Amino acid sequence: MAYRNKTYVAFDGDKDIRYYYLMKAWRDRDNDSFNFHDAHDLNTSRDTSQEQSIKANLRQRFANSKAFILLVGESTRYLTKFVKWEVEQAIRLDLPIIVVNLNGKRSMDESRCPPTAKTALAMHVSFNQSIIRYALDNWPDSHKKHRGQQHTGPYYYKGNVYQQLGL
Repeated sequence: MAYRNKTYVAFDGDKDIRYYYLMKAWRDRDNDSFNFHDAHDLNTSRDTSQEQSIKANLRQRFANSKAFILLVGESTRYLTKFVKWEVEQAIRLDLPIIVVNLNGKRSMDESRCPPTAKTALAMHVSFNQSIIRYALDNWPDSHKKHRGQQHTGPYYYKGNVYQQLGL
């Protein structure tokens, strides 16, 4: 069994990759304060044209992941080939899911959130380094507690958490 210390990040690779790159820049600049281990740094599929090959590679990334971040942009809800599959894998593997709204919304964005993530036990936050770091530090333990109580659905941090983080 693989050692799970990575964070799997899913996103619209055509439209929202800049946000993923920004997260990597935060990590590289502030290694102590935003230290996520990116599952995308692992193996790269040789044949990226084949869905089967891509999903096999993604399964390896999931095997090393302890948390799942979904970056939700304007068209993420329409991506059914990979994003839907990735969310389903995160649910199946019982990974703590953090849904990050790229439009700044601090709770679930009904109009943008993919259907598979709407009912999942997940923390919904805005796109900001401080709140994403806070969620990565705190949501996994809360997720475990809520899962044990058979809870599902969206969660979000109240305004006082954002205020404490200076947001």
